[in-house]
Amino acid sequence: SVLSRYENQITILSDYLEEFPETDEPVWILGRQHHLNTDKSKLLLDISARLWFTYRRKFSPIGGTGPSSDAGWGCMLRCGQMMLAQALICRHLGRGEYDWQWEKHKKQPEEYHRILRCFLDRKDCCYSIHQMDSVWSFFFFFFFSPHVAAQMGVGEGKSIGEWFGPNTVAQVLKKLALFDEWNSLAVYVSMDNTVVIEDIKKMCWSPPQSSSAAHSSAHVHRSALSRNKNAAGFCTGWKPLLLIIPLRLGINHINPVYIDAFKECFKMPQSLGALGGKPNNAYYFIGFLGNELIYLDPHTTQSFVDWEENGTVDDQSFHCQQAPHRMKIMNLDPSVALGFFCKEECDFDNWCSLVQKEILKQQSLRMFELVQKHPPHWPPFIPPTKPEVTTTGAELIESTDKLFELEEEFEILSV
Repeated sequence: SVLSRYENQITILSDYLEEFPETDEPVWILGRQHHLNTDKSKLLLDISARLWFTYRRKFSPIGGTGPSSDAGWGCMLRCGQMMLAQALICRHLGRGEYDWQWEKHKKQPEEYHRILRCFLDRKDCCYSIHQMDSVWSFFFFFFFSPHVAAQMGVGEGKSIGEWFGPNTVAQVLKKLALFDEWNSLAVYVSMDNTVVIEDIKKMCWSPPQSSSAAHSSAHVHRSALSRNKNAAGFCTGWKPLLLIIPLRLGINHINPVYIDAFKECFKMPQSLGALGGKPNNAYYFIGFLGNELIYLDPHTTQSFVDWEENGTVDDQSFHCQQAPHRMKIMNLDPSVALGFFCKEECDFDNWCSLVQKEILKQQSLRMFELVQKHPPHWPPFIPPTKPEVTTTGAELIESTDKLFELEEEFEILSV
């Protein structure tokens, strides 16, 4: 009954969407510039083309006996899905001016439906709420003792999802992507506000390794994570890069010194936007107008949608067809995660040049660092590989060394 009341509340709130004002200022959406006075319709079409993942209800219970709705706890997971989906759209359908654009009731290519199927609320879809929640819970209970879990609210009616920020979602996507051979992404999540060019190129050019070549073994219940398999297997060239940079841009509030650099990231052609929001309210930020951020809001509850017998998906509820929400950038919680997609190595090289020119050289207090070489005081960088898995449901990490390595990746936690 509590969830039902919450669902009704957020559905009513989501119906209030403010129109864009009349202004000469440009609007930036994921690397693309729009002018309200001349091409407002193109702007709205561009926004509505982004895949929009919201709370859902009436899907199969998570874990067989768990919740059948993520209302009230799944907003950050949904935002992570939206960022990843945008990367897959760029990967398969493009982001250029003459590339794919979604239109209502228009027939869509098979790649589009295959991307959408990756995110449906089924346990056999590789980026479903079921898979993300399973990995999230797995990491939480292995990295924190029951005592710490109790302190953080687990077991007292609060969801794990309320207590973690964008970095944790990034880590979940990183782990799930290892099983997704169709999209074959290299997911790099930066540590200590530092992006290491050498490590990224090593990862993206790294040849595929069998699970037995992994430096340690992990047993994770995966359901059907590897069903999105390309018959051709892994590509042998540059692996398309999903780059996620978790940041904390202040202590309790965003530091104004970071605002220009933060906005500059939305102008880059490689932009996937940002994950963030307010405490316990996650949003997917896709652009800005002046000092207002534009975002897609997952806090609307819709019914579960499954694919049809022919593999297509009724996609009307996966696109926000109204003017999106906006918020003052100074109201943003300082814990955020920037996302970028580089399909080819030249895209990554171009991104590095833009960062040096537009962010690092312009800022006295840098939002993040971009370095060429792996810091000598860091542990050696080992490209992630798909761990050995079992289908028995056992979720055990046998290697203490592996546990410590994974713990290091979770050192940025947001309230």
